[in-house]
Amino acid sequence: MVDKTYIPKGEVPPASQIGATLEALGATIAARREADETSYTHRLLTGSVDGVLKKVMEEAGEVALAAKDVEGWATSSLAAAVALQAAGDKAADDQSETLGQGGAAAELQPLSVQLPPEYGEAVDHLRYEAADVVYHLLVVLERYGISLDEFAAELNMRMTDEERPAGAVRLHGEYVRRGK
Repeated sequence: MVDKTYIPKGEVPPASQIGATLEALGATIAARREADETSYTHRLLTGSVDGVLKKVMEEAGEVALAAKDVEGWATSSLAAAVALQAAGDKAADDQSETLGQGGAAAELQPLSVQLPPEYGEAVDHLRYEAADVVYHLLVVLERYGISLDEFAAELNMRMTDEERPAGAVRLHGEYVRRGK
């Protein structure tokens, strides 16, 4: 296989928890190519390409739906908190007028948003679905011989020199292709 990436001389690759996890997952996926038919990953790697591509599309859709659920819980909880705050402010104004202090309440309480447990469950579900889409994407990359370093280099090439971490792997110029 052609080495399409490099790290500039004198730069040290960054240590990364996600990097170590993705490398371990990538190695596991690659090893499953030699597993038997009982391995789900083996079947994705060696079966019809339509099967694994369908999973990537399905999981990406599930990430979108899970993100919408999180957003729905967040905005509905925020709306409820704002309504409660407004009701509390009105009650304070009414009480101030009754006591003869007139006008707005002297001290308004800051808005406090208590997100329901369902919000946390929705965030957990989003994380779960995101892991599914990343896993299936890594299977597609392995299927076509794209290493994690090569994939990381592609992502790193999308950053400016100032944004890119020192020591980050990059693509050699002849492999930088944008679109068809």
